[in-house]
Amino acid sequence: MTTLGIIPARYASTRFPGKPLIDLAGKSMIQRVYEQAQKSGLTSVVVATDDARILSHVLAFGGKAVMTGEHHQSGTDRCYEAYTQAGQEFDVVVNIQGDEPFIQPEQINKIISCFDQPEAQIATLIKPIQSQEELFNPNSPKVVIGAQQQALYFSRHPIPYLRGAEQYQWLQKHAYYKHIGIYGYRSGVLAELTKLAPSALEKAESLEQLRWLEHGYRIVTAVTELETIGIDTPEDVEKALAYLQK
Repeated sequence: MTTLGIIPARYASTRFPGKPLIDLAGKSMIQRVYEQAQKSGLTSVVVATDDARILSHVLAFGGKAVMTGEHHQSGTDRCYEAYTQAGQEFDVVVNIQGDEPFIQPEQINKIISCFDQPEAQIATLIKPIQSQEELFNPNSPKVVIGAQQQALYFSRHPIPYLRGAEQYQWLQKHAYYKHIGIYGYRSGVLAELTKLAPSALEKAESLEQLRWLEHGYRIVTAVTELETIGIDTPEDVEKALAYLQK
């Protein structure tokens, strides 16, 4: 099975312009993501960007990068354009967040292993929720899984609602999972996803993966116990530097 890891990296960001190029103890964030991805079992890794500064930087540290359009509404669409520029076909494409410099190679490998299941069309990671704060945080999407560990629904609200139990008891009575935003797609499925129009559930929750579920795609999940540190704002840089010092 051949696998291509794609790291979408935009320069423009409402909350943090130029984020991929920020310095984290001597290396840019995008370089740290790239190097972590290269340690995994991926056949190849490439950065997909819309900015010449990021392209030049990645090429300068010896990485692979391609220019993609500025019009893309999602990382999924950017990934597909990058895939079409790869120059060869791959069985599976893995979309790796460009703002998670400490993504672990074993997390990427878990995504790849999901495609040992013939029925897997899309794969993603989930992590057990440990705290009330995390459970009720709308910025941390939750996922409900079925008997074969396939995703049934994603929501910013805790699901299921535990009738007859106080909210502080929910974690004691049910296993809740949060979604870790890394995806794998069979390459043919990725092409199909880019043709889907935004759906009602997606608009309601502002979660792109609900579009795929509404259209009948099967998303399989793998459980990780490893935490990721995403960098969304300048304040998050301090957390990342503190992690590096450890």
